[in-house]
Amino acid sequence: MQDEKLPQELQDSSEELSPTRNIDNPRAASQEEPQTEPSQESRLSMILGGLSRLGIADSVLRIGTHILFIALALLVVWIMRSYYLSSQEAEPPAPAAQAAVMPTSTPTFELPGLPPLSIDQAIYQVGIPRLAQVHTTIPTRPRTEVITYIVKTGDTVFGIAEQFGIKPETVLWGNYLTLADNPHALIEGQELNILPLDGTYHRWSAGEGLNGVAQGYSVTPEDIINWEGNNLSLETLGDFANPNIEPGTFLVVPGGSRQFVTWSAPRITRSNPGVAKYIGPGACGTITDGAVGTGAFIWPSANHFLSGYDYSPSTNHFAIDIDGDLGEPMWASDSGVVVYAGWNNFGYGNMVVIDHGNGWQTAYAHMDVITVGCGQSVFQGTPIGTIGSTGKSSGPHIHLEMLHNDYGKVNPWDFLP
Repeated sequence: MQDEKLPQELQDSSEELSPTRNIDNPRAASQEEPQTEPSQESRLSMILGGLSRLGIADSVLRIGTHILFIALALLVVWIMRSYYLSSQEAEPPAPAAQAAVMPTSTPTFELPGLPPLSIDQAIYQVGIPRLAQVHTTIPTRPRTEVITYIVKTGDTVFGIAEQFGIKPETVLWGNYLTLADNPHALIEGQELNILPLDGTYHRWSAGEGLNGVAQGYSVTPEDIINWEGNNLSLETLGDFANPNIEPGTFLVVPGGSRQFVTWSAPRITRSNPGVAKYIGPGACGTITDGAVGTGAFIWPSANHFLSGYDYSPSTNHFAIDIDGDLGEPMWASDSGVVVYAGWNNFGYGNMVVIDHGNGWQTAYAHMDVITVGCGQSVFQGTPIGTIGSTGKSSGPHIHLEMLHNDYGKVNPWDFLP
């Protein structure tokens, strides 16, 4: 046979280079050929085997997997984008989508309950007009002029001062001709001067000098001149000793102050009771010696609380107003001798003054009835009359003053039990 005649080396090489063929049976050879050709799986296996021999099979596999995932993702994105663009061209946007991206347009239909807008009518007739503000807030401006105030029932110096933002003493200093430095002199219907700031009110008299007036109120002449409400100027004043100021002119003295004039009860001793003649007909004549006080005081009535002014030197009220009803009894706070019993011409009505003989003196004002007389010795708790509202008084009460030779008028709260 020819195959047998070939050298053995050629037979081996032919077997390696080409698949075995069945020459005698071509049909059989054609049937066996698919089994001898390497398949796609075998090729992949051969490639993987070769890569494994090189030691890079795992790396190549991972890289290929990642590339595959990226390609799939890009494919999905491309498909979705193509679908979205095609849907936008095919269908108009939904109303809800339009509302989300488009601004809300002004409705053209007529709203219920509103008048139709017509160009033939004025705007204020068909629109919503802005109402005028009746009360306009005006910033507070400094006041330079003196205004007037009419006293009402229940007014006090303290209340009026607080209402206008000034001190109580300014109310008294601005109205000496009306109140005479007496806070009890307030009467309903009175017309009071209200200064624009704390200070005093001076009525200019002929012959006065500007330096002397200013010194009397503890200010400088410039303080009076520079206050614009006084309408003064250096060019027209002339000599300060005899300035060109019309007599009777009232001048505001900013920051000015003065001593109060008091008409209540001076120091009246049993040895010289006649010093009180200027305050009224209740002054006494010669008095012989009498009872002496203990130095310890009691309340002059059953009530122990106020019904009016408290002790307040800043308003010239050197007493306390003890509550009481008209006609209720009142008595001496300590033993002593009566040195004044009768009417006070300066607003205190019926008044009794007791000299206690140990440096102390007590005064009781606005009494309704007086039941003791001049020179009479009284003892602590002895009735001296009844509670009243005589003189310049806003209602029944006891106006109680306490005075000592060394300390002057003192606060009764410090000495009553």
